[in-house]
Amino acid sequence: MSINTNITEKKYKKLAIQVTLNGFSFCVFDTLHQSVLVVETIDFGTFPKASKVEDHFWKAFLDHKELTKTYDEVVVIHDNNLNTFVPKALFDEEYLGSYLQYNTKVFETDFFAFDVIANYEMNNVFIPYVNINNYLLDQFETFDYKQVNSILVSKLLDFSKNVDEKQVFVHFSADKFEIIVVQNQKLLLFNSFDYKTKEDFIYYLLFTAEQLNLNPEHFRLQLLGDISEESELFEIAFKYIRNVSLLDVSELQKHNDFSKAQNLKHFILFQS
Repeated sequence: MSINTNITEKKYKKLAIQVTLNGFSFCVFDTLHQSVLVVETIDFGTFPKASKVEDHFWKAFLDHKELTKTYDEVVVIHDNNLNTFVPKALFDEEYLGSYLQYNTKVFETDFFAFDVIANYEMNNVFIPYVNINNYLLDQFETFDYKQVNSILVSKLLDFSKNVDEKQVFVHFSADKFEIIVVQNQKLLLFNSFDYKTKEDFIYYLLFTAEQLNLNPEHFRLQLLGDISEESELFEIAFKYIRNVSLLDVSELQKHNDFSKAQNLKHFILFQS
C-alpha cells in the first residue's frame, strides 16, 4: 500500500480492485467524503484469447485510465473460494496449508496468506493469485491485498450486532455462492459452493438449513451480490423459504450515487 505522507501530495483517492481469473471489478473512492466515485467491471470473456491472465490485465489497464492514476492507497481483493476461517485460539502461522487441506486441494508449491479478522478473534487463511499480485506490483509498486470473504463475513457480523436470532445470508457471484450464518456477532457457519443451476443452489441451501436445525418456515434469508427479485435464484428461494428478501443496502447507498442493484452486486468492493 503506497501512502503519500506529505499532505500537499495527497490525492484523497483510493483504488480497490476485486480480481478473479475471469475478470475484475474496480472502484475509486473519495476518501475525504467517504464516497464511491467510479465503478467498472471488466469481463475477460469479451477479450481475444490470450495465453496468460496477465495479458488480459495489461489490455484492461490500457483501456481504463483510472487504473493508471496515482492513489494514496491501493487495495487488491482476491475473489476465490480457496479459503477457510480459523479461530484465533487454534491458529498457528506455521501451518497455514494444513487448515485448507480439508476443503481445498493444496500443493507444496502453493503460497498461503491470511487476513486477521481482529474484531472477531479469527483469521481467514487463503491462497491468493500470486501471478496477478506480481503483475499488479509492476503497476503500483506496493499495495495491500486481502481475500474477498474476509470483507464479506466481517461486514455481515457487524450487521448482526444485538440480533439474537440466527440470520442466514447468501452472497451470489456468477458461478459460486457463499452461505453465511451468524448470530449476534458470532459466525456459526461459512461455506462456499460452485453452482450451475438454481436447483444446485436450493439443494445446498436447504441441506445447510437442515444441518443447523433451521426451519424454512421461520428463519430469515437475506440475499446479496449478483441477485435481483426477478432472478430465478430469488424465485426458487421464495418458493421454499417463507421469509426471503434482498439485503437492505440503503445505508451503503448514502455514500454513492449507484443503484440498489449495483450496491448489492458490489457490496464487498464498496466496503473495502
